[in-house]
Amino acid sequence: MMRDSIVHREIYKEVPPKVEYSLTEFGTSLGPIIVQMLDWGEQYMGQIQEQKWQRISHMTQSTLS
Repeated sequence: MMRDSIVHREIYKEVPPKVEYSLTEFGTSLGPIIVQMLDWGEQYMGQIQEQKWQRISHMTQSTLS
């Protein structure tokens, strides 16, 4: 992400070593996309969890047989 100028890395010559990461202006432009992904996840969380529990249940039943 640093090579793509999404994240900036600041290295300080200190002991102990100190490094800070921050979003660049370009990286900040991803904000609306991340919010859309969050909204999608919240909308489908129940469905995703149900499918997960079905897989776990199926694996458990297969192991017990």
